[in-house]
Amino acid sequence: MNNFEYLRAETLDQAVAAAAANPAAKFIAGGTNLVDLMKYNVERPERVIDITRLPLREIAPTEEGGLLIGALVPNSDLAYDERIQACYPLLASAILAGASPQLRNSATTGGNLLQRTRCYYFYDPGTPCNKREPGTGCPAIEGQNRIHAILGTSEHCIATHPSDMCVGLAALEAVIHVQGQGGARRIPIGEFHRLPGDTPHIDTTLRHDEVVTGVELPPSDYGSNHTYLKLRDRLSYAFALVSVAAALKIEDGVVAKARLALGGVAHKPWRDTAAEALLVGNPPGRERFAAAAEEVLRDARGYAHNSFKIELARRAIIRALEQAAAGTPQSQTDKRIR
Repeated sequence: MNNFEYLRAETLDQAVAAAAANPAAKFIAGGTNLVDLMKYNVERPERVIDITRLPLREIAPTEEGGLLIGALVPNSDLAYDERIQACYPLLASAILAGASPQLRNSATTGGNLLQRTRCYYFYDPGTPCNKREPGTGCPAIEGQNRIHAILGTSEHCIATHPSDMCVGLAALEAVIHVQGQGGARRIPIGEFHRLPGDTPHIDTTLRHDEVVTGVELPPSDYGSNHTYLKLRDRLSYAFALVSVAAALKIEDGVVAKARLALGGVAHKPWRDTAAEALLVGNPPGRERFAAAAEEVLRDARGYAHNSFKIELARRAIIRALEQAAAGTPQSQTDKRIR
């Protein structure tokens, strides 16, 4: 770990100014990802800005009937909040599918959004990695790529985004609130994370001097017709090989509205509105669900060790939609798929 300057920000303006003054600065709150990366010498910030004293720990209603979640709300507090469980159970389920209770107690909402990939090569400074050092190559393409992406890849990177929470947020069409020297702005979750393209080292559209201040959830009317299905190598404390967040609004026996997002398959939470459109106006059923899965995976590409993910994702999408349609969401306590 490199030497760095530590600053505890007392105000949001102070935090933003401190970041703007040093391009090698990083914000820290729970530290559940950044500290690991610093220990591995993957991240080497010159200045670490502690934002834990900022007043960003509230969950408050919005005028539109949704909720605004402060960036420093711990994952556990968010998942067990009565309003989240009542109105946004899909998000609660996604959060509880991730990490361990200890990590969820420390990890924050804003920090979860900014998690970096768990690619083996990214975490090993002894190997090349375009995400860590642009222009050095992507050994995962020809190497060990079992956990890697099948959608939205490029010749420069096939890493995946690790967050479960963000997959739920993508399905719920959340909006990210940020603050920088240029003022405040709102970023739709679908525009917040980036695909790798030829700049895989840039994970988000967040500017260097901007800090996440909150996450806005629009009003939700999916009721019990939702699920978060996570498939992984072991039943707990493992990142997704494939995960699916599905939510349906069913009226008079047909799907009136649908949301479908995947994790573990791309550099960002993967949402396909064309697949959702195939469900709307039709009775929920396996044939229609299979058509939606085919649409999601129409451009999927497997590599030497992860081609199995394409079929795994297809089956996961169908099963998740069946769970959502039946109103029998996947339990995050008893993780057996039903």
